[in-house]
Amino acid sequence: MALVDPAKIRNIAVVGHRGAGKTSLVEALLFTAGAKNRLGAVMDGTTTTDHDEDEIKRQMTIAAALAHVDWVGHKVNILDTPGEASFINEALGTLAVVEAALVVVNAVAKVEVQTERLWKRARELGVSRVVAVNMMDRERADFSEVMAALKARFGDEAVALALPIGSEGGFKGLVDLVAMKAYTYSGSSGKGAEGPIPDDLGEMVASAREALVDRVAEADDALLEKYLDTGELTPDEVMAGLKAALAAGTVAPVIPVAATKNIGTDRLLQSLLAIPSPASKGPRKAVSVTDGSEIEVAPEVSAPASLFVFKTIYDQFSGRVNLVRIFSGKIATDSQLLNERTGDKERTGNILLMQGKDTKAIDEAAAGDIVALAKLKETGTGDTLSDPARPVRFPRYEFPPAAISFAISPKTRGDEEKVSNGLKRLSEEDPAMEVRFDPQTKEMLISGTSQVHVEVILDRLKRRFGVEVELHPPQVPYRETIRKKATAQGRHKKQTGGRGQFGDCWIEVEPLPRGAGYQFEDAIFGGAIPRNFIPAVEKGILEAMEHGVVAGYPVVDVKVKLYDGSYHTVDSSELAFKLAGALAWNKAMTEASPVLLEPVMNVEVIAPEENMGDIMGDLSSRRGRPQGSESLGEMHVIRAQVPLAEMLSYAPQLRSMTGGRGSFTMEFDHYEEVPPHLVEKIVAEAKARKAAES
Repeated sequence: MALVDPAKIRNIAVVGHRGAGKTSLVEALLFTAGAKNRLGAVMDGTTTTDHDEDEIKRQMTIAAALAHVDWVGHKVNILDTPGEASFINEALGTLAVVEAALVVVNAVAKVEVQTERLWKRARELGVSRVVAVNMMDRERADFSEVMAALKARFGDEAVALALPIGSEGGFKGLVDLVAMKAYTYSGSSGKGAEGPIPDDLGEMVASAREALVDRVAEADDALLEKYLDTGELTPDEVMAGLKAALAAGTVAPVIPVAATKNIGTDRLLQSLLAIPSPASKGPRKAVSVTDGSEIEVAPEVSAPASLFVFKTIYDQFSGRVNLVRIFSGKIATDSQLLNERTGDKERTGNILLMQGKDTKAIDEAAAGDIVALAKLKETGTGDTLSDPARPVRFPRYEFPPAAISFAISPKTRGDEEKVSNGLKRLSEEDPAMEVRFDPQTKEMLISGTSQVHVEVILDRLKRRFGVEVELHPPQVPYRETIRKKATAQGRHKKQTGGRGQFGDCWIEVEPLPRGAGYQFEDAIFGGAIPRNFIPAVEKGILEAMEHGVVAGYPVVDVKVKLYDGSYHTVDSSELAFKLAGALAWNKAMTEASPVLLEPVMNVEVIAPEENMGDIMGDLSSRRGRPQGSESLGEMHVIRAQVPLAEMLSYAPQLRSMTGGRGSFTMEFDHYEEVPPHLVEKIVAEAKARKAAES
């Protein structure tokens, strides 16, 4: 296959809220362009881009998938992305590697929460937007209401590029406002029959055409001058203005379609040719690995190669496969590239064209294209590969912190290593998940964006690696400390015949400020305890501090002063003084007003203004303390400090309160005392857990 000219490439991410029909629309685009000979259906599990077993089972897109079509001499790379909130990071991440977003809106539900989020991200990245109003054949579908909703949410960017002919079950075509022609559809070919504009749409078409020309003329001074002089532009001039407006991000053309009936997809494909090509978009910003300076990477085939890995998947035949956007230069099957993260050189193996799960090997690929590379050894999502002669780094997409965590344990004893290895492999495909071991609670923790996200991960773990796990609420990493000074003696004496054991020490303990940790002071004078035994005393104290006297949690923020003791020239040993130190600590802590501490988190909630009252009330019920708030347009930010124990079940509650429009992040801030009325329950739970483990 010959290299594709960057000017003849179009890269789009198909984005939108769950249920808008994105995958069905991608299927219709592929079929209309001749990339497949049968129109698949989500309900049947036969679509090109929803090929994973979990996607077929749940009838929703879970991971970004790559496909492509050839249309009028152009290669159009299409990334089908999830719209479900649990997997929306897949969509947000792909926007960094395309020039345009095809925003799919449900003609009945109109503009939904994830559509807003994705639009905002595209706008921030300078990614052009084209809107497909899908499901125009459904009952209660209303194009004019969708246009009003788009303008209400996104301003004057939304401009109709076509108007529907018919509505609901009678939707049969559209009027192209650029060509000023009508196209009607029969069957499922996706190819419209050209005809005159229906008389009953005349006034509406004239008004919409004027609105379109008004907006696109503003993007080009010469066009604007002509339009002001003559009051009209030719179809070619309107298209030129549309291209300029799309590149500038001032216009988002809107087209009515019905994916499952394949109505309007040929006109949609034609409109996608107006989005910027990699060549016209111009250079990408990157950082030089050599000196850290910011540089521009031009989308030229003759330039040194540079590419960005935006998705890693595992194929049963090809192994690790990385989806990459080539920003400059070209690569062949034996190209040597530098991974900026590892500092290692990787040799490209197979270069693949992806059509969902189907692959086709090619010899080379060049700037502007999106392809897959198989069997790179240490390269994964977020990595930049580039010519060693000009090593660069493109910005990574920073996945937000996980919102929900569970402790997991294998259902079958002895499967711990299988579980660990399987989750490690899955995390390479899904950077939004996190797996870690908590050394205090001795739990393996899995974290994700939602319970649905975690359930999908565990389904894949079972199917691919043959291991099952059980989910449990994670233990809260409580701590213990003291509130006052105390002194105590630790005396260990044992005589069993022959050499005995003897160690004797006196310590003073006192509280330190929160977060100060642990201090040890050696105040022994006159050889009361030989110098070589003092480390043993401290070791005994530290080991005892791992399990406090309140509920068995680690002790923090204390100072221990060793100030007196005695020894026996024959019977004293390191072991004896270690045991004496532990005894002294336990006695002293008991007398020093011990208390239980809990972790308190800084929580930031972003949600619509109308939900603020419910959210504030809910946070207060979780023992939260408000730390301030601010407005972000239609959204509002609330900051609060909340105990971690109260946040374990927060993710589903926030989703319920906000209809999925709210999100939150949290990070550890400090430890503070647990209220007395809660201590008894925590102590009882700790004792029960200890009894179950013994």
